[in-house]
Amino acid sequence: MTTVRTSPVRTGQALSNGNGRGRKSLRAPKGPRGEHARRRAFGPDYKLAILAEYDRLTEPGDKGALLRREGLYTSHIVEWRRAREAGALAGLAAQGRAPKRTPEQVELERVRRRNQRLEAELARTRAALEIVGKAHALLEQLSESADSEPRSSR
Repeated sequence: MTTVRTSPVRTGQALSNGNGRGRKSLRAPKGPRGEHARRRAFGPDYKLAILAEYDRLTEPGDKGALLRREGLYTSHIVEWRRAREAGALAGLAAQGRAPKRTPEQVELERVRRRNQRLEAELARTRAALEIVGKAHALLEQLSESADSEPRSSR
């Protein structure tokens, strides 16, 4: 008689993601980017609560247990403390992506960059023409003075 062992967790059941802030399904995510990992984002309230709890702990091993339970690293604590001490509560919020630009905004930015480049090129060309003009005037003046001076005969 053969016994078939089954895993206590089956596909389709949910597991805690370790930080108590949601559930994670074992099913493979759908879509083209379904296999890629996602960056975790922590809100300012969560960060401040974790910092307060971390600072309250005094028993040996309690701080490490908190970090393991929440799935955090000491670098998170250090970074969040620096932000808190700098008074950057807004800096504690997760940095989001910049809003996606419309095609018109992209085109406008491209035209502005091209305009700046062409204005710089025009300024260089004008400076070069001014230098050439001054050199021409100097050579003309030298030529006139050389023609007007009498030549000595030997």
